[in-house]
Amino acid sequence: MQLELLNDQGQATSKFEAPETVFGRAYNEDLVHQVVVAFQANARQGTRAQKDREQVHHSTKKPFKQKGTGRARAGMTSSPLWRGGGRIFPNMPDENFAQKINKKMYRAGMASILSQLAREGRLAVVESIKVDSPKTKALAAKFKAMNLDSVLVIADEVDENLYLASRNLAGVLVVEPRYADPLSLVHYRKVLVTKAAMDKLQEMFA
Repeated sequence: MQLELLNDQGQATSKFEAPETVFGRAYNEDLVHQVVVAFQANARQGTRAQKDREQVHHSTKKPFKQKGTGRARAGMTSSPLWRGGGRIFPNMPDENFAQKINKKMYRAGMASILSQLAREGRLAVVESIKVDSPKTKALAAKFKAMNLDSVLVIADEVDENLYLASRNLAGVLVVEPRYADPLSLVHYRKVLVTKAAMDKLQEMFA
């Protein structure tokens, strides 16, 4: 698989030979969907809580007599059928949303995403992404010159200058290969990978 090798102006200067094991796989939509959903589910926190019929504030007095009213029988106002009653299966703070994905499936899913990005022309290789100072303006000008407004940069090493310069840019995310996730790969319109990071991606997902 040949990928575009870009310069600082975003122009393709030559071709980069990428490994077929990572960037030449067939697209498996079901697997990619499962990997992305599992990633989102594992990021969820149990921060919501509802009350069951024991926890709601209520009286144990029978609301009305058993017979003669023409209404359905009722024993307590805490019934889930009543307004203000408890929930039958309430959401609890310790609820666990995690979904298990095997390592082999995760690697195959990530390789499938990278391969599809390469086929669509949304993935390119750059020599390096560096800034001399932690100035957002300098990095923004670099991406503007490359005509990029939504970009995920996978760099072999994110130094302090690059981190500080990129963290305040909307539509830009700079990460190391080990922090590249399936959701970000799908979300951003363009993915830039440095030459040194390509070797790490091959080691991780081949």
